[in-house]
Amino acid sequence: MSAKALAVLGTGSDVGKSIIAAGLCRLLVRAGIRVAPFKAQNMSNNSYVTRDGKEIGRAQALQAQACRLDPHTDMNPILLKPESDRRAQIVVQGTVWGKSDARDYWTTTTELAERVKDSYERLAQEFEVIVIEGAGSAAEMNLRDRDLANWAVVEHADARVVLVADIDRGGVFAQVVGTLDLITVEERARVIGVIINKFRGDRMLFDDGIWFLQSRTGLPVLGVVPMLQDLSIDQEDSVAVERASQMPFDPAHINIAVVLLRRMSNFTDFKHVAWEADVRLRYVERPQDLAGADVVIIPGSKNTLEDLCALRQAGFEEVVRRHVGSGGELIGICGGFQMLGRRFSDPEAVESGGEVEGFGLLDISTVMMPVKTTSLIEAQPLHILEGGFPPIQGYYIHMGVTHRGNDGPCFQVSCSQDFSGPSGGSLGEVLLDGAVNRTGLVWGTYIHGAFDQPNFRRAWLNRIRLRKGWEILDLDASESVSRRLDGELDRWADHVAKHVDLEPLFRWVDHGNAVPDERMQ
Repeated sequence: MSAKALAVLGTGSDVGKSIIAAGLCRLLVRAGIRVAPFKAQNMSNNSYVTRDGKEIGRAQALQAQACRLDPHTDMNPILLKPESDRRAQIVVQGTVWGKSDARDYWTTTTELAERVKDSYERLAQEFEVIVIEGAGSAAEMNLRDRDLANWAVVEHADARVVLVADIDRGGVFAQVVGTLDLITVEERARVIGVIINKFRGDRMLFDDGIWFLQSRTGLPVLGVVPMLQDLSIDQEDSVAVERASQMPFDPAHINIAVVLLRRMSNFTDFKHVAWEADVRLRYVERPQDLAGADVVIIPGSKNTLEDLCALRQAGFEEVVRRHVGSGGELIGICGGFQMLGRRFSDPEAVESGGEVEGFGLLDISTVMMPVKTTSLIEAQPLHILEGGFPPIQGYYIHMGVTHRGNDGPCFQVSCSQDFSGPSGGSLGEVLLDGAVNRTGLVWGTYIHGAFDQPNFRRAWLNRIRLRKGWEILDLDASESVSRRLDGELDRWADHVAKHVDLEPLFRWVDHGNAVPDERMQ
């Protein structure tokens, strides 16, 4: 291995490790350093398909973009996708390795650790610096002997560590002091300093807090990073969903309700929609919160059958039917598309097993299959954009074969590689994806990322505007939204640079002597 390694570990989950790592990645690449992200093990149902048709966590795809790189499976060799509170699908180096409950999973860590090392070593030979993101807390004492994502990787990479703590939820002193007290002396010696994240209010009022932490731990507080409220970067699931759930509907905007599923996957499908100036998008947990929505979207799910049953039990089916009956638009993406059909069955218990009637709003039926479809695709819209428009780019991540009855398709898909598609497609074959009813207002698709495309997104939003009797907007409005992410990464990097002392970090990656300690030689 040749790369220097800098690890961003946290005092807990949701403290902001992913976004701090992304900011450091962008700052390093702007300094002319060849840098790549790495997270040994991620747990998320938000994933991304790489160019070779494999799957990694969405956070590492964002960090790759911060590094101005194409995402690669070595950046996230293990992805756990929860199907229930105790069971997850295990994706190893981009492909499905199996599924496991929590207890059995920990018996496999020796084999998986070797896969983690393989991925890291390949990156370390190609890049000058690797920015490692940890998982959960840096002091998960009950998992220390099986840890794959924190200190095992730090030691293998001979990394130095930045410890990130979240002040927004309170208890920051206990977070930092407790974490540092629980790790070993050797691990503590690797810690360059502490970053206090998500600060609100007058920074000067925290001076005493900085003094306490530095005197109590003997480590510098490298910075106190204020909350950047309007930052438009993919963050951890709970952060983005919580923010969008608080968005009020407004009759002067297009109001879009995304049903919040317990096992929701790829909520990032809607990030660009939420950024549009004429849109109000919110996540809803109760049927009554659909009131006032122009469009209802049922997103992807990692356990379609269980989420479908939960929606029905909560009373969503009746409210959704009323929404459609009154001329509202209803969209299903991936698992949500499956729910809109007549029947959904899982005979091989790919997810939870069983068979259930769907909402019956589309003439489709779905059977879950053990082979997962993951592919980048191009598709020509057949019911939103007609004639003269370039195809959109998107990706498939799903399990199941859907048979369409009398409803028409939504997209004509050109496969970009060999894969088992939703209708058993293969290399070079043209597939018809999705289904749309005769009104054109109830439709669904397996394609993720369609709304990321500005031409598709604006044509779809303009169709809604016309139904509301409004003037349509130019494509420029949506193209500026799609260009926004890279600029936001630079804005976030500038924000980190303003509030964090980066000199010790850059000194380590350039010279390797940021922590002068005999034990580290």
